Amino acid sequence: MLLRQLEYLTALSREGHFGRAAEACHVTQPALSAGIRKLETELGVQVVQRGQRFEGFTPEGAQVLKWAQRILAEREALGQTLAGMRGELTGTLRIGAIPTALSVASLLTAPLREQHPLVRFHLASMSSREIVSSLNDFDIDVGMTYVDGEPLGQVKVIPLYRERYLFLTPVTGELGARDSVTWAEAASAPLCLLSPVMQNRRILDGYFADAGVDVQPVVETDTISAIYEHVTSMGLSSIVPHTWLPAFGVPEGTRVTPLPQPRRSFQVGLVLAGHGPESMLTRALVEVAGGAGLRAALTR
Repeated sequence: MLLRQLEYLTALSREGHFGRAAEACHVTQPALSAGIRKLETELGVQVVQRGQRFEGFTPEGAQVLKWAQRILAEREALGQTLAGMRGELTGTLRIGAIPTALSVASLLTAPLREQHPLVRFHLASMSSREIVSSLNDFDIDVGMTYVDGEPLGQVKVIPLYRERYLFLTPVTGELGARDSVTWAEAASAPLCLLSPVMQNRRILDGYFADAGVDVQPVVETDTISAIYEHVTSMGLSSIVPHTWLPAFGVPEGTRVTPLPQPRRSFQVGLVLAGHGPESMLTRALVEVAGGAGLRAALTR
């Protein structure tokens, strides 16, 4: 059994298509198919369900895939450990972050890169549910998500900060001159919010429900940039976490007003897989998180 064959298998799982998996592995599709067939011969089981196209894995194949993901993760961790012993921490740290935390990631990646100039990063926007799934499948090394809300399963948690919320609105709007705004008043404004698939939105819906109101946004989106674009172009309002301000600021012609502190606030933190090896890169990021003064930076 070759590690390359296991890489073919994990690529096929990730891409869900023979051609795209072959492209991701920089081989031809016949070479990838031949490698997987050879793996099946060596193991004595059928791994892939085949038809006109990729149709998924057999029950035996699902087990082989789990072991392949674990073996490849351990190989990567070994390489990072040996590089660290030489004083040359290298590799790519794969981070999955909820949209509301994306702007905070640079407060961690920048000092880590300063300490270890050979480290690279792959930062992906994901929902909280996608982060947990990707951690379990070894597709990412660490997640940034809410850590005290919806169940996360067997993960290691490093809390970073608690979100606070602000009402972003045009200065010429009905609530633009107010120094304080209630959650019920915010719900009455024409809003642009993240989509319900995002946990941030589900948290906001809970706050509106606590205030006895239901919210019907004019625009729902899955990106922060689209929220800002619609606030400025359509004169809409939004509810934004305080962590967005350092990166995106307050657009011209708008202002932010603090909202009342809800009875329950939610923490954002790092989540690590609760199984398998912990890479040197992940440990380095955790060390940076512990000494970055993140809460003080966001408060400023």
